[in-house]
Amino acid sequence: MKFVEDARWFCPPARQDDPNAPVPPGCVTLVGAGPGDPELLTLRAVKALRGARLVLYDHLVSKEVLRYVAEDADLIYVGKESSHHTLPQEAIIDLMVRLARSGRSLVRLKGGDGFIFGRGGEEAQALAQAGIAFDVVPGITAAQGAGAYAGIPLTHRDHAATLVFATGHLRGESDVALDWELLARPRQTVVIYMGIGTLPIICAELQRHGLPGDTPAALVEQATLPTQRCITGTLQELPALAQQHRVRPPALIVIGGVVALQPQLMQGMRSMAHWMD
Repeated sequence: MKFVEDARWFCPPARQDDPNAPVPPGCVTLVGAGPGDPELLTLRAVKALRGARLVLYDHLVSKEVLRYVAEDADLIYVGKESSHHTLPQEAIIDLMVRLARSGRSLVRLKGGDGFIFGRGGEEAQALAQAGIAFDVVPGITAAQGAGAYAGIPLTHRDHAATLVFATGHLRGESDVALDWELLARPRQTVVIYMGIGTLPIICAELQRHGLPGDTPAALVEQATLPTQRCITGTLQELPALAQQHRVRPPALIVIGGVVALQPQLMQGMRSMAHWMD
């Protein structure tokens, strides 16, 4: 694999035939890499990675997943971390369109599932508007991986008939743009992505809108990886627990009665004993 150090200046190889001939555009394959454990890749994702000659990949794509990429492929890192973006989203889209128009087919590789808080919908929309053909390979999203590996069923007949995914990003200086009344409803599981930085606001607003402070809640850090941690408590305790245990992104917030099942389920999960070895 050849890692391209600066994506801004990456250009496709020069054509060896008639330089004036029209170049048929390439195809973009939007691939979800799953939550981290390479064994959670789909067969179709592995096929796409093995056949790729150019891959644009994100920060949350693990090194183990990148091992499926062919040795002669070009890899371009376009990851975005909190307050540090290799390229802004608009530049990533521009790069994909430019490469495809130059005749290069490529894989756009994202952690989890690109269509669940991964901005994959924006990228697909831009490709469609530019007339670039694309395929979509869904991935296991982080909430599914975290729930399964941490022993937290996201739905359960006795505890949660509704499952809600939300993002905890700030809209302004201190405003989290969420439907608090919806999230505070009883008998549901709420999973919040990218909410560690706004955790005190989230917990306070949920309680202010009627969700009891003793509602079971969890923080799942580095989901599905050997470094995974699951810290459980109550909604009221969660900000202090995050500070005490120094929880850092990537981490998910899981809120609801299903979290109370975690100790019992972890005792019986033989697969986790193998995974932790």
